[in-house]
Amino acid sequence: MDNFSSYILRKAYEKVARLGDRLAKIDQAVDWESLRPIIRAMYTNSTTLGGRPNTDEVLMVKLLVLQSWYGLSDMELERQAANRLDFQNFLGWPEKAPDYSTVWQFRERLAATMTDAVLWAELQRQLAAAGLRVRRGVAQDASFIEADPGQSAKPRGAEAETRRSADGDWAKRPEGSVFGYKLHVKADLGLGLIRAVEATSASVHDSRVDLSEAGEVVYRDKGYFGVRPRGFDATMARGVRGHPLCEADRRRNIRIGFRRRPVERVFAVVKRVFHAGRVLVTCLTRVRVKMVFTCLCFNLLQLCSLGFV
Repeated sequence: MDNFSSYILRKAYEKVARLGDRLAKIDQAVDWESLRPIIRAMYTNSTTLGGRPNTDEVLMVKLLVLQSWYGLSDMELERQAANRLDFQNFLGWPEKAPDYSTVWQFRERLAATMTDAVLWAELQRQLAAAGLRVRRGVAQDASFIEADPGQSAKPRGAEAETRRSADGDWAKRPEGSVFGYKLHVKADLGLGLIRAVEATSASVHDSRVDLSEAGEVVYRDKGYFGVRPRGFDATMARGVRGHPLCEADRRRNIRIGFRRRPVERVFAVVKRVFHAGRVLVTCLTRVRVKMVFTCLCFNLLQLCSLGFV
């Protein structure tokens, strides 16, 4: 971008900044440069064989953040990255934003190499380095992420003849059956930040996923009853045949329910603000990448709400 064009765009952006630019705030919440070597490790063109130059690593990560924040398709992301001044400022005023196919290929590479998990670990390290550690325990819960089942009469998995949701599955809930996946999260009860995230098929029971760590108190609902976590167990009791709940258990359940309330807000924001309660991607690895970036957006939004950025 030549100096004159850059000057005109930046002057136009000043009007946007005066009205308030949340993207500029969240840009300060992350050390983006520390993510560059993690992304660069996914590529092999740094060898003597060479290869096509990579698109800027930080730029690609920021594009996926924008996509999750605003619930954009790949093609709409390409259009808005070229048109919106706040997007261009967040991306660092690139000469040309990558096209939608480059975004798709980058997301596919993240899924195939599981680099999204490494990115998440680095972002959690940054929170800890900033003094934002878990101090009042955590709460774990899961929520359904719906998907399109396609033609339900056809098989799933490797034998599926349809590309729709090959890893999705059916699960029952009081309101009726649901097809898709589950988002499992562990939230910090003090700061309200998501500390761990996992995605599974919808039929996987909540209690089969343990996100707790040794030494931390983990608050859980009755769905986890009977399965001990790695951390200190604060799971709601559930009455079983011949052993109904006593008054002490009822009071304990009320206390645990009060403490674990922040985790319910996580799912409300994920589904209503970031529109991630239903996915169009077709396999579990893609769902996992989408949920990781959605949870990253939740943490950035929470840091804004807490006044840390």
